Amino acid sequence: MNTIHLSHICPLIFKNNSRNSDVWNQEIDFEKGKTYLIEASSGSGKSSLFSFLCGYRNDYSGRLLFDQQDISHFSIADWTNIRSHHLSHLIQDLRLFPELTAFENINIKNQLTQYCSEQQIVEWMNLLEIADKRNIAAKKLSFGQQQRVALLRSLVQPFDFFLADEPISHLDDTNAQRIGKLIAEEVEKRNAGLIVSSIGRHLSISYDTIFHL
Repeated sequence: MNTIHLSHICPLIFKNNSRNSDVWNQEIDFEKGKTYLIEASSGSGKSSLFSFLCGYRNDYSGRLLFDQQDISHFSIADWTNIRSHHLSHLIQDLRLFPELTAFENINIKNQLTQYCSEQQIVEWMNLLEIADKRNIAAKKLSFGQQQRVALLRSLVQPFDFFLADEPISHLDDTNAQRIGKLIAEEVEKRNAGLIVSSIGRHLSISYDTIFHL
């Protein structure tokens, strides 16, 4: 996948509201290999946008196209392929399996994609200082530690676009910098597009375009 095009997309809940937005009701493109920041206030539809892009929700007006194909025509099999090989989504509320360990939460996706070696996962866990939590159930981790687990889970698959919804909301500056560096390196290595959302703190990386939602 090389491009994501939004053609006058707007959540139905906002349809009759007059909103000054760089995204809603606009014609915009996200291109593979480029980085984007979406700055938003709470309640402006930030997480809704990511849900639209991933096909989880379709309660919007307008058209959303992947490589000039309207996603409203995609089948379940199409979405399975897209989410496994083309889009990776770091979800704001993480959605980890609470009873599984930190490593199991990461590896459960890797078992599906076979994208990374166990050694690579362990190296990343060491980098983000959660290797000592490898065998700890996710429910016993702090939210910041869970964020790091969820990030690694989102990296153990191929992708053309990486979607990160408030990826450092509960992290200190040191860990935020580590995560920013890791995401930037992986996105560059894969020549992928990066779309990051923020209602305040955001990844300290260089962005090609900043949108105000």
